[in-house]
Amino acid sequence: MTSLDAPVGIFDSGVGGLSILRHIRAQLPQEHLVYVADSGFAPYGDKSEQVVVERSLAIARFLLDRGAKALVVACNTATVAAVKHLREIFPETPIVGVEPGLKPAAAASRNGKVGVLATGRTLAGTKFLQLRDQVAEATGAQFLLQPCRGLADQIETGELDSAQMSAMLKRYIAPLLAQGADTLVLGCTHYPLVQASIEQVIAQEGGRGVVLVDTGEAVARQLGRLLDAGGLLRPSDAQAPARVEGYTSASATALSAAFNSLVGIDPPVHETCFGLPRTAGHI
Repeated sequence: MTSLDAPVGIFDSGVGGLSILRHIRAQLPQEHLVYVADSGFAPYGDKSEQVVVERSLAIARFLLDRGAKALVVACNTATVAAVKHLREIFPETPIVGVEPGLKPAAAASRNGKVGVLATGRTLAGTKFLQLRDQVAEATGAQFLLQPCRGLADQIETGELDSAQMSAMLKRYIAPLLAQGADTLVLGCTHYPLVQASIEQVIAQEGGRGVVLVDTGEAVARQLGRLLDAGGLLRPSDAQAPARVEGYTSASATALSAAFNSLVGIDPPVHETCFGLPRTAGHI
């Protein structure tokens, strides 16, 4: 029987999933969390589907070996490529994926033009394209797809308000605004980490009333529902405080700095390769 005191495992290609972890801590503050940043292989958006699936499976096993009672795939690209495989291989484990918030964006749009910022891998995925077609048919919304090559990588550097960041964001956002998009979907968990810079670019480009859609809060709600349905919620009156722990395939110092600057906490962080080769080219 799974212990209620067991942690929730959360993983991403890098630090982007910390945007999801923030929402989970806000909504489920009693839960222990183990976060994996596969930063040595970030971003997943320019990797083959096979690589993303293999790394996702290995990291899932790593988290389950450490007693995780549920998994959150806090990466849009990994969700598109691997969440189906994860659910097939670990059918007893509650698993929450993330996907671009096309439904809420269509509902929020006043003119029906929705820009979607995401990795090329996410936008080309069958799962995403099926969702786009379903929502477009149901709502009449037009989705303007913008692959953001290099943006997750730039966010991984930690320089969130640099001139280079602003220039990159302008390159991806300006064409969407020029086409009339009044709503932008942040379709990668890295992107909410630079929301302030995105809003600044929108203002500079004359975008008025543009709505940004981030699905992190919905992911945390779904996790809570699954834990509750499975009788796995840790009691809110538990005497021991909730713990957070981090693992990374790159620099523990860098992940510690990200925890501190983006979440405001200083948990223990460890370096590991999750039993996989150190370089993606070896897979």
